[in-house]
Amino acid sequence: MTTTAELTLFADYFQIHVSDADSDGDLSDAWTDQAVADHLAVAQGALGIGTAVNVNVSVTVFILPQEPSDDSSEFDHVVEASLDVSLGRLMVLGCTDYAPDAATFEVPSGWNRVRVSRSNLARAAQADIDSDESPETTEKMRIQVWPAPESAAKIIKQWSQPGDELDE
Repeated sequence: MTTTAELTLFADYFQIHVSDADSDGDLSDAWTDQAVADHLAVAQGALGIGTAVNVNVSVTVFILPQEPSDDSSEFDHVVEASLDVSLGRLMVLGCTDYAPDAATFEVPSGWNRVRVSRSNLARAAQADIDSDESPETTEKMRIQVWPAPESAAKIIKQWSQPGDELDE
C-alpha cells in the first residue's frame, strides 16, 4: 500500500528534516562541507535535506512497499540514504518546526531507504525569498520511503547552484 501526503514546509536554514519520530536525530555535526555540497546530511535517526531556498518549499511524501523505479532524469537533484526508524514512525518537518506538530508517517520498523528528488531549483534560487509566492518558482521536493537494508548514502544526480563554482 502506498501513502501519499502533500506538505508545505518552511526550509529554514536551507533544510528539511526526515527523521525517526522516536529519536532525537541530532544533525548538528552532520552538516560537513561535503554534506552541504551534496545537499544531504546523515546522522543516526535523521537526515537533513538541503534546499536551494530559505522559504517554503512544496514537499510530497510517498511511503512505498518497495523501491520505486529510477526517474532521476526528471529532477534536478536526487539523493538517497538509509534511515533506521526504531518504532515505525517517520517525521518530515522544517528544521525549526515544532516536532509534536510535524507530519508523521507509519513505515516498517527498522531500516528504510529515503530517496529525495528535487526540482525547479534554478527558478527557485533565482526568485530567492519570493520563490514561494508562485507555483512557477517554488522549489519542489519528492520524498520516497520504502523498507530496505542499510546501505551507503549516494548522490544519484547532482545540482549546483549557479555561481557555486566561483567559490572554489
